Amino acid sequence: QVQLVESGGGLVQPGGSLRLSCTASGSMFSIVRMGWYRQGPENQRELVASIRSGGSTNYADSVKGRFTISMDNAKNTVVLQMNSLEPEDTAVYYCKLDLKPRGQNWSSAHWGQGTQVTVSS
Repeated sequence: QVQLVESGGGLVQPGGSLRLSCTASGSMFSIVRMGWYRQGPENQRELVASIRSGGSTNYADSVKGRFTISMDNAKNTVVLQMNSLEPEDTAVYYCKLDLKPRGQNWSSAHWGQGTQVTVSS
């Protein structure tokens, strides 16, 4: 069974930085896409950034130029470097994994439990 372990959340002052990591357990699959979503109080869950195994990335307009997503395929890990954090970035951040089992052409989605990011002075 695939599990996602998230780390790096916490409390930071405006203008500060945090580094979120998400590692997927298991080895009988290949990564198609990994990404980070967030959900603030009374808000819908939204895409923050994603990266495909080929290296292409996608960012929400609100984080472009401030956040950088990267992937370590060998370690099944995705990292979100968050700089110049703003109070509006406060949310629960969820890691999402789209994987393809070995020998298969279909993919499945998996979600982490979420990690809290709070930006406040």
